[in-house]
Amino acid sequence: MPESGVSRAQQIPTPDTGAGLPVTAVPLPPGPAATTRRTGLLVTLVLGGLTALPPLSMDMYLPALPAVTDSLHAPAATVQLTLTACLTGMALGQVVVGPMSDRWGRRRPLLLGMIVYVLATAICVFAPTAELLIGFRLLQGLAGAAGIVIARAVVRDLYEGEDMARFFSTLMLISGVAPVIAPVIGGQVLRITDWRGIFAVLTVIGVLLTLVVRKWLHETLPPAERHTGGIGEALRTMRGLLADRVFSGYMIAGSLAFAALFAYVSASPFVVQEIYGASPQTFSLLFGINSIGLITVGQINGKILVGRVSLDKALGFGLAVIVLAATALLLMTSGVFGDVGLVPVATGLFVLMSAMGLAMPNTNTQALMRTKHAAGSASALLGTSQFMIGAVASPLVGIAGEATAVPMAVVQLVCAVGAMACFLGLCRPWQRAGDRTAGPSASGGQSARG
Repeated sequence: MPESGVSRAQQIPTPDTGAGLPVTAVPLPPGPAATTRRTGLLVTLVLGGLTALPPLSMDMYLPALPAVTDSLHAPAATVQLTLTACLTGMALGQVVVGPMSDRWGRRRPLLLGMIVYVLATAICVFAPTAELLIGFRLLQGLAGAAGIVIARAVVRDLYEGEDMARFFSTLMLISGVAPVIAPVIGGQVLRITDWRGIFAVLTVIGVLLTLVVRKWLHETLPPAERHTGGIGEALRTMRGLLADRVFSGYMIAGSLAFAALFAYVSASPFVVQEIYGASPQTFSLLFGINSIGLITVGQINGKILVGRVSLDKALGFGLAVIVLAATALLLMTSGVFGDVGLVPVATGLFVLMSAMGLAMPNTNTQALMRTKHAAGSASALLGTSQFMIGAVASPLVGIAGEATAVPMAVVQLVCAVGAMACFLGLCRPWQRAGDRTAGPSASGGQSARG
């Protein structure tokens, strides 16, 4: 495996994680410590950029949704399908790219996906109708899936246990900057051009990220650890992963939490701008504040809670807060407290988004801890489940039109309650209360514990 700062950092002798996964002590290669830190930072930034690509593709476009409905003379529900198409593409693409990366390594599938992403995004600039834009967004999502699934698989290649949880929280800090600045950039682009200019900016970002990946992201899956089988083996591996009740529980719980988040992402432009009369710039500001909340809680999780509080306890608390926030939003938007205005609703959304900083990194970590030799396939299942359930949630939030936020709150509450039910009913964290992380690693997706 070509050495990077991240892999060298991983090789520092580390005590047993408490999850039955000892880390072998391997001497560091010679070289100054500063070089190790600098190289590690570069690789971390590259992985963060790949993780940031989906929120960039989604959130920079959000302030333009009302403008797209006018420009293409399409109803809001149809324009929201441009989000659904991109999300569906990202879900389906991961099923293909994940097993590919287990067989051919991480770099080649990633670079191919990035090139296609750039081409698809450039085509979106010239889409003449909503239907064609939906099709191009689907292609964009299919190609962009490579960055999502492979970044997660690379983390699993390099880290174990609590170190993996900390690194996921670090990635959340880096990728979390994207939803903070993306709507702001989108709003500012709309001041000087139309929504097509947003896709032009995304094209440039895609080109730059492709060049950075080619130069600085080395291969992390050695040839000896790659799968040599074809589609049949990939399907058997995924079937083995899905047969693991605990893995499936974390996967579904994380996916439903993501769907609650995406219900906000897809509905908030209309809720904030159309129902409460805010400007695109105000919407961008509120969206950025919510993203800062998510980043902050994610860093509290990675820097303070991990190692002191079990991942399951942090995850359970985060899901409970999401349920409470979604309940409050439903009561407010349905008029139980009268006309509450934008500030209380925005506060409820802030609490819900912030709690995602506990839910998302910990569900990913706990699920990936149960597989070692099929990280690409496991990452693909996690991402596909998240994006497919999120794609279903997206059109439901606009089912009652643009005059009410009740559907958004209903979808969020149903998803939050479902996530908590899966966590308690399938993961059964009290049965593994002695473990600081999930159960032992599984070979080929087969868990050592039921």
